[in-house]
Amino acid sequence: MKFKKQKAKSLFSVYLELSKLNILSFVLVATLLGYYLGNQGIGSWENLIFTLLGVSLTAAGSGALNHYLECEPDKLMERTRNRPLPAGLISPLHVILFGVFMVVSGSILLIWKVNLLTGFLSIMTAFLYIIVYTPLKRVTWLNTSIGSIPGALPIVGGWTAATGEISTMAWILFGIMYLWQHPHFYAISWMCKDDYAQADFKMLPVIEPDGSRTIRQIFWHLLLMIPVSLLPVVEGSLGKIYLIGVTIISCAFFLSAIPMAKDKSQKSALLLLKASVFYLPALLIIIIIDLGI
Repeated sequence: MKFKKQKAKSLFSVYLELSKLNILSFVLVATLLGYYLGNQGIGSWENLIFTLLGVSLTAAGSGALNHYLECEPDKLMERTRNRPLPAGLISPLHVILFGVFMVVSGSILLIWKVNLLTGFLSIMTAFLYIIVYTPLKRVTWLNTSIGSIPGALPIVGGWTAATGEISTMAWILFGIMYLWQHPHFYAISWMCKDDYAQADFKMLPVIEPDGSRTIRQIFWHLLLMIPVSLLPVVEGSLGKIYLIGVTIISCAFFLSAIPMAKDKSQKSALLLLKASVFYLPALLIIIIIDLGI
């Protein structure tokens, strides 16, 4: 492959794309959510800044290494063929070096400035995402459920950054985040199923095009989210404001999936995706309001 220069994309923008800013933003929201609840507020701004910086570096590096491992499949999909590696904007070696440097430096920063447990969780998240989840996308449709484990760890990392330990509440937060990812990623998989089929990704909508199992998976996880999201009240960390708020957004999230169950259209899948994107920041805002009153 010839590595051609394209004026439309600066080197800086290439590295930003390699960092997968859309995923990075959700990782940071989840981390902040866990940190804020674990600390019952902001606490030390210095500790929070180092936590978010370390997590950002590790997540960006993981995204870059994912780009490297999926370079060949990316060439086959319409929505990814113009990514930096398939487009020849950067060499694979540079992507590997960037990815490894970011993961290592982010984890070291967390160990040095935050605590050992948070640094370990960061390394484990990167390992599960890069070494386990990424290859499984071409092996089994269960990749979504397995990949939701590293996807749920950042919220635990936020908690440990604030408290230095993994408590019952940390596991509850993990459960909420784990369940949330299923409707989110199944909506994406449904919208992109033709692309995924071209790349031979074993996503559930690809191996079962009629969508019946995909719909069942979406509703099972949305249904489980409702009682799990109420556990912080039972555990005693949050109160009535959270109870009311999380009930409203959880039910709204559930209802957003009904149109997709009826017509299985791209438009309905997009509605579910938008509802999932709204859910996490809304949950963070509800927690902030509850703890502030």
